[in-house]
Amino acid sequence: MPWSDQGGPRNQNNDPWGNKNNPWGAGPNNGSQPPDLEELLRRTQEGLKQVLPSGFGGRGAAILVLLTVLAWLLSGFYTVGPNEIGLNLIFGKYRGKTQAGLNYNLPSPIGSVIKLAVTDRNAIEIGFREEAAPGRRRNTTQSPEATEESLMLTGDENIADVKFRVIWQIDPAHPEDFAFNIFEPALTVKAVAESAMREIVGQSQIQKILTADRKLIEPASQQLMQKILDSYHSGVQVVQVLLLSVDPPSQVITAFRDVTAAQQDLQRLGNEADAYANSVVPEARGAAARILQEAEAYREQTVAEARGQASRFDQIYEQYKRAPALTRERLYLETMERVLGGADKVILDEQQGGGVSPFVPLPAFAPFQGGARK
Repeated sequence: MPWSDQGGPRNQNNDPWGNKNNPWGAGPNNGSQPPDLEELLRRTQEGLKQVLPSGFGGRGAAILVLLTVLAWLLSGFYTVGPNEIGLNLIFGKYRGKTQAGLNYNLPSPIGSVIKLAVTDRNAIEIGFREEAAPGRRRNTTQSPEATEESLMLTGDENIADVKFRVIWQIDPAHPEDFAFNIFEPALTVKAVAESAMREIVGQSQIQKILTADRKLIEPASQQLMQKILDSYHSGVQVVQVLLLSVDPPSQVITAFRDVTAAQQDLQRLGNEADAYANSVVPEARGAAARILQEAEAYREQTVAEARGQASRFDQIYEQYKRAPALTRERLYLETMERVLGGADKVILDEQQGGGVSPFVPLPAFAPFQGGARK
């Protein structure tokens, strides 16, 4: 349609749109008939004619449209920060992700971009709340809601007051899952963390939780949380689980500490008794083994001596049957030798004329010195 005037007087206010308050002319409140379409187009052309320079025809309008489209396309350039990942959307549908730097996507209303800070870490406190006052240190508060979160049932039917912190961030490999699959990421992570910790604590005994198993709970709960979040395709990466404290409930903590101290004393006394038994029992067993060995040796010695004496008696008896007189004399001399062998005496046999018996050895006489024999 040409830009020339199609006739009709202009309004008194020199308004190219025909009405100062209503660009479409008189509304239904000002007349019973709806506005004429041809009159509306005429007024629009009048307004454009006032704005555009003279002689601006169809070719100029085309150039203006091209410049407008070019400016619209150039507005699709955007930058992504070093800690961010961009998600490109076309008519609301995910089309890909972009890394840090200058990137491009079709501008609105066709395209849009969602930027996610994937390296920023977030913390969730469960069982307690930290409040930071201006110019002061952070204070830990125990609200009724936090108390309900921290009380957990153990495997041996006790109650433990567990306070822990979860550090998480957006998974850089799957940021689209974080953007589109979960509605409230912080609430989801909190619910999963509390559920996982309750399951881990419910499989353990309170005494082990308070002592040896504390360092095992953190990695176990982190692995379980990550497994659950991955099954949700949440795009959340659990960085760390910090177990801050595990205590009995405040109402019974004094009695529980007394029970714990008694159990520790019982264990200490049992260890001392085991140590004493380990030192006494081996000594007793050694002494018993020594006595048994000595008795066995004495038995062997006594039996051997008895057998030797019996054998000697048998041999002497055989010789006695052959020469009784000689054997009796030999026995007499051997007996006297054993009895008087150590005495400094000389035995004379009167039956042989007072001479020295040839069967009795004469002791060596020491030389006399100064009238005395040494």
